Amino acid sequence: MRVLPVWSRVRRGVPAVVIALAALVDLLTPSSVSSAPLLAVAPVAAVPLLSQVGIVGIGLTAMLVQAGLAFLDGSYHWQGDAAVQITLASVTALAVGLNRSLRMQHASASRARYAAEVAQRAVLPSPPSRLGDLRIAARYVPAEDMALIGGDLYVMQETPFGVRAMVGDVRGKGLSAVTAVSVDIGVFRYAADHEPDLPALVRCMEEALLRESQRREGLDATEGFTTALIVQFADDLSQVHIVNRGHPAPVLLHADGRARVLEPEEEAPPLGISGLDAWASPVATHHFPPGAMLLCFTDGVTEARDPAGVFYDPAVRVPRMVQSYLRQTSHFPDPSTLLDLLARDVSRHSGGAPQDDQALLALHRPLPVQDLLARPRPQ
Repeated sequence: MRVLPVWSRVRRGVPAVVIALAALVDLLTPSSVSSAPLLAVAPVAAVPLLSQVGIVGIGLTAMLVQAGLAFLDGSYHWQGDAAVQITLASVTALAVGLNRSLRMQHASASRARYAAEVAQRAVLPSPPSRLGDLRIAARYVPAEDMALIGGDLYVMQETPFGVRAMVGDVRGKGLSAVTAVSVDIGVFRYAADHEPDLPALVRCMEEALLRESQRREGLDATEGFTTALIVQFADDLSQVHIVNRGHPAPVLLHADGRARVLEPEEEAPPLGISGLDAWASPVATHHFPPGAMLLCFTDGVTEARDPAGVFYDPAVRVPRMVQSYLRQTSHFPDPSTLLDLLARDVSRHSGGAPQDDQALLALHRPLPVQDLLARPRPQ
């Protein structure tokens, strides 16, 4: 990213290079060959690069160069060259109009992007970087650069029952998905503070989503659902309790780089479709030792495919990624760094831009200071 300003300054010289090239062509070719068409390219090339004053300057320079070259080789003819000058002036005026139009469109797109960013912060606020001793990092990686809001979500909250978190993925796209995300987060925030156990919290969310589906039409009314991973930490962070409702299983990373995918012992459907039947919300409890990190993500990670169609496998790639980082730096990545590494690794696997939105959440229990100081360097 740091080289972009340099490249921006360099490319501003493109119109001047075009004029210089036109002059060189005119000097090296017979007088019957005109470089006027190439000179006319210069104001057009300046449209996305320079201001309106800069474009006028390029146009005037092109006109002066054309007249000077004609006088230099003795081919100046007031009727023919006046037509060329008028053509260059007209192209310059057209370039100024195009520049104005592009700037208006850019301003409109910037306002729309700003509004989308404000809406995203309102619907999907960033969690705190720390709750008690728990370190936290979150990322939202959109599949499209301008699509800042989608159906993936994360939320963290400190409650009377411990720190609770949710990572989810709403079926669908667009406004209906954003509406469902806002419902999910709102209900979670309320229920997390009032429901004493995770099954009760999930039931509260289930009821809210079923009520919301009755207000929708079409497939959103019958097939709207949310895959969700709901997590609660013990007060001393020694244990983590997980309810998985149709969501990709999280990865538990140990301080030495070992990793284990916390697959649910009992499958349960996504939230919002339990009206078809009564489903329990089994709670899995796992030991969460000092130095461990819980990595949660949506299916934009697990369904990312390489050119051969092979899906991204967190159980294989995440430990390899962390161990490589340990060898290079001799310390475990912090939550923010881990999410950066994961996003890059998924992008590398899929060969480019994300194929689907990704919501990423990393929850880390740091090593005690004395353990951190005494920890041996990895070989």
